[in-house]
Amino acid sequence: MTRVYNFAAGPAVIPEDVLLQAREEMLDWRGAGMSVMEMSHRGKEFMSIAQQAEADLREILAIPDNYKVLFLQGGASTQFAMIPMNLAAGAKTDYINTGAWSKKAIAEAKLLTKVNVAASTEDSKFTRAPEQEELKLHAGSVYVHYTPNETIGGVEFSYVPETGKVPLIADMSSTILSRPIDVSRYGVIYAGAQKNIGPAGLTVVIIREDLLERAGDNLPAMLNYKTHVENESMYNTPPTYAWYIAGLVFQWLKRKGGLTAMAEINMRKAGKLYAAIDNSAFYHNSVERGSRSWMNVPFTLANADLDAAFLSEAKAAGLVELKGHRSVGGMRASIYNAMPEEGIDALIAFMADFEKHRG
Repeated sequence: MTRVYNFAAGPAVIPEDVLLQAREEMLDWRGAGMSVMEMSHRGKEFMSIAQQAEADLREILAIPDNYKVLFLQGGASTQFAMIPMNLAAGAKTDYINTGAWSKKAIAEAKLLTKVNVAASTEDSKFTRAPEQEELKLHAGSVYVHYTPNETIGGVEFSYVPETGKVPLIADMSSTILSRPIDVSRYGVIYAGAQKNIGPAGLTVVIIREDLLERAGDNLPAMLNYKTHVENESMYNTPPTYAWYIAGLVFQWLKRKGGLTAMAEINMRKAGKLYAAIDNSAFYHNSVERGSRSWMNVPFTLANADLDAAFLSEAKAAGLVELKGHRSVGGMRASIYNAMPEEGIDALIAFMADFEKHRG
């Protein structure tokens, strides 16, 4: 068996240790005589898995006691609607527009609330995050929503927006667990699992308890946060196997030294790759340096006619899923927690060799 270095933006690479443990437990989870895939979500075996996963996530992120943790379905895209449905009820909201995922969240919110776009960097082709002083927050807004890291454009906030007493909502799908965060600064944090948590099909939501009271009585049960809190994320059958894998990832993170250690690794990995790009006349990253993502690194070649050859030769070298998003073009290396530093070194070496022979 040959493992490649997988730079996909999502579904993305999963730690090899986690995959090996899942393989070991595939047919018989700890003497249960069955796979986690086969377990009743209400049985004692899976309940123990679910409870341990939540406990580990709370420990890793230092989640305060007045926050609920939910393991849901529907992806971050469903949260684009659930948040205004539960927290705004037709009121005014602030959104910060920094790229494709921000725009999708705004489009959904406009169906349900009165959206004020507090800042937008579309005029710069989404190559930077706005500064705090650029935010034009509405006095009557009931929450402020932003995307700390834009997966497609590779733009990342270097700060947490100040919103006063107004709850801050964050789509952390592509940056969660990459470094320590202060959960208490947020009203809601949500993240699709398929980048830094585990397999596609699971969405993690961390919500401050007092915000649960904002929801009206006319929401569909599956779209009401209260439903999921009251039923411990098991109102219907949850994505059990994805939840189990997420739990293994949380344990892997603890063994790695937690988020402080992971931040040091991620900063070093990103620094290496950006340095290779910046020190070359053949490769280019258009994102302003203060807004560059640790997780998603887009870059272009000096000659776009060589894109196909770059991707083909990279694949032959065991470096896959480097094609940039169709809306941006070029290349994109997504270097989440599970991407080993050796993978970055291999990519940099390949890029140097390709430039030498093709530049």
